[in-house]
Amino acid sequence: MSKADKLSHRELELLEALRRLGGSARSAELAKVLEVSEETVRRTIKSLSKQTLVQRVHGGAYLAGPDTADSFFRRISEHPEEKKQIATAALAHIGDGMTVFLDVGSTTAYVAKELRDRAGLTVVTNSIGVAQTLANHNGNHVHFLGGEIQSNERGTFGHVAEQQVRAFALDMAVLSVDGFSAKHGALYNSATEAQLAAVVSGVADQVMIALAHQKFDETAAHRGPLPEQLDLVVTDDVPPRKHRKALEDWSIKLVVAPG
Repeated sequence: MSKADKLSHRELELLEALRRLGGSARSAELAKVLEVSEETVRRTIKSLSKQTLVQRVHGGAYLAGPDTADSFFRRISEHPEEKKQIATAALAHIGDGMTVFLDVGSTTAYVAKELRDRAGLTVVTNSIGVAQTLANHNGNHVHFLGGEIQSNERGTFGHVAEQQVRAFALDMAVLSVDGFSAKHGALYNSATEAQLAAVVSGVADQVMIALAHQKFDETAAHRGPLPEQLDLVVTDDVPPRKHRKALEDWSIKLVVAPG
């Protein structure tokens, strides 16, 4: 008998909902799709996790398997306290009524939660999660970019997204990175993500990179915005000396979140 034959109707429904939502979702999203309580979703996730069919993370779950190795929900569960500190520090640079871009990064997702304290924002994003967090709240206007959806990133990328974002005059862009080099600056594993970040930086008055300090030790294949396009780097700990020197040479303000 296969694992599927042993599953309850509710467990099968939740697995199918996760597949339709791109392989990962928050408990609140699943509760809405399945028309049940979040407590029912949490119990079902717990059961499926014991059967190694899903991976539980704070606030949600993602399908287990090789295709989810780089799942957004895996990444958002890493270094949560550091990301909360960064998000709180980032909030000080974004005021009511601003036009703000937020990308698909896990640290950016924490910034989006903090931005629920702001009002009258015009939010431009390629992130499903950011749009859900800020839409219909405090008079915000949320614009979700079109383009090809990448399920592991829970967001849209490509020519359509790049063309649409060029129509906005952004006061602030909040970007994530996969690594930060003292030689090249912002680095990304995905060429399409790097390209969109560069386009966004070209139409923003200010560009903020929000990253956990561990990213200063990481590298990636694709360059994002040029260092001279960046204005702020917000992190949770003092970066290595060579990175501090590079930031100073590039006239990028370093903000280290208290914590």
